[in-house]
Amino acid sequence: MNKHSRPVDELRAVLQASRNSFIYTGLFSAFINLLLLVPALYMLQVYDRVLASGSAMTLLVLTLLVVGLYAMMGALELVRSRILVRVSARLDMALNGRLFAAMFDANLRGGGQTGIQPIQDLTALRQFLTGHGLFGFFDAPWIPVYMAVLFLMHPMIGWLAVGGALILIGLAIANELTTSKPLAMANRQAVASNNYLQGNLRNAEALESMGMLGNVHRRWLAQHVAMLKLQSLASDRAGLLINASKTIRITLQSLILGVGAYLAIQQIVTPGVMIAGSILMGRALAPIDMLINSWKGFLTARTAYDRLRNLLQSVPARAVNMRLPDPTGQVSFQEVVAAPPGSNVAVLKRISFEVEPGEVIGVIGPSAAGKSTLARVMLGVWPSAAGAVRLDGAEISRWNREDLGPHIGYLPQDIELFDGTVSENIARFGTVDAQKVVAAAQRAGVHEMILGLPKGYDTPVGVGGAVLSGGQRQRIGLARAMYGQPVLVVLDEPNSNLDEQGEAALVRAIAQLKSEGSTVFIITHRPSVLNGVDKILVLREGMLHLFAPREQVLPQFARPTAVSSVPGTSMAVG
Repeated sequence: MNKHSRPVDELRAVLQASRNSFIYTGLFSAFINLLLLVPALYMLQVYDRVLASGSAMTLLVLTLLVVGLYAMMGALELVRSRILVRVSARLDMALNGRLFAAMFDANLRGGGQTGIQPIQDLTALRQFLTGHGLFGFFDAPWIPVYMAVLFLMHPMIGWLAVGGALILIGLAIANELTTSKPLAMANRQAVASNNYLQGNLRNAEALESMGMLGNVHRRWLAQHVAMLKLQSLASDRAGLLINASKTIRITLQSLILGVGAYLAIQQIVTPGVMIAGSILMGRALAPIDMLINSWKGFLTARTAYDRLRNLLQSVPARAVNMRLPDPTGQVSFQEVVAAPPGSNVAVLKRISFEVEPGEVIGVIGPSAAGKSTLARVMLGVWPSAAGAVRLDGAEISRWNREDLGPHIGYLPQDIELFDGTVSENIARFGTVDAQKVVAAAQRAGVHEMILGLPKGYDTPVGVGGAVLSGGQRQRIGLARAMYGQPVLVVLDEPNSNLDEQGEAALVRAIAQLKSEGSTVFIITHRPSVLNGVDKILVLREGMLHLFAPREQVLPQFARPTAVSSVPGTSMAVG
């Protein structure tokens, strides 16, 4: 794509795909608004024809005709409403997959700042499309038609209606000018406070144990109160204008009755015109009044639309590359420079090394040396700022994630299990193949532990694995990493929560992976799991300090006191 070309507006494109539906909605709105002339014409005929002639048959025919037209109008309104309901559903179905991926990618790049707000924005946009406020936009173009009919009745009636319309339009503009800014600020504040609250709920145990709940609540409350003040300001202003609009509209309808009565007394118009004029005046001003009443919803939908459009444009859809042959596990770093998303400070600095398929690599170094960043960049979770990370010769970003995922095993430092059963978590929420699930658990040495759970493999783990201990989550996470036949397995601090028995099972699992020819990276501060590795990679301050066979590296850290460290590292040697 040319660097000067504008990004594709996917949200606009989805709405344009429903262009025919909006055209049909506009067409039905045209017929509905024409039929809304019926009440005024009916009253005009009743006053000027039926009452003058005293014909009951004329009244009956007119009434039956009007009832039939009302039924037709009701049917058209129902169809119009259903069209917009289906447009909103089509919008959701067309966007939710793309939006889900964009939220996911945005959180990877931005450290989780997006939250679930985009889904809420899509809901707000969908609700506006199905609400009555949108009908005001379809009905507004018919205001001049009603005005023209009022002028045909008498210019004085027409000019009174025009004056009233201009006043209401002025109120609508004032509504936009006075409420849009505070509402936009309130929406931003609401998003920030919701994200803050959502992040704190994930750490409920720490908040409770250290008595931090009150402090966190006060901090959240300050943000929440600021949002409430902005919303109250916007609502107060909107309420004032809405009430003014309603008062003016009711007053104008009474005034037009008065004008019609005056003209009827002067025998300039018939009494029927007086009643019909009042009805048409109300119909002419109704769309403006509806727009004013629904303006807050319109502003919310517009803000949601802008946020969604900005998200989709800032996070392009993932490219679908040609499917590559199944990887064998050959990994190479070529002058890789990398930083966490949103940061300009490099954590990895010109890292270069190569690992052949089936090798087991230990990664050690002091805290903040870049070990976890190395894992994330290796797996393509974080992009590299410079250089290239290659798997089987292809840059990691060139692999389709759906194709590559089954060949990758990853045990992150912060274990995250998902709401579901143990078997579903191990099977990565794909189709649960009982044989493969049990095989992965046995290879990870966790089969017996799972059988000891209340429902075995069918035990629900709760949100985040809350019903399990840290060690149990870590061991089930290891089984998930070993599910299938992964050729590249990255274990980030895999023994941080394990007891002696769990660590022994981990060592056996690593040996099993090695015997199966998997390439394994083990990031650890505890060298008890390094006895089975082929090479050790030492990071220090983001740079490759040492990469050599285990026999050459470990002796450099050994001390008679059984504690060793690289300058700046601390490792217990068992």
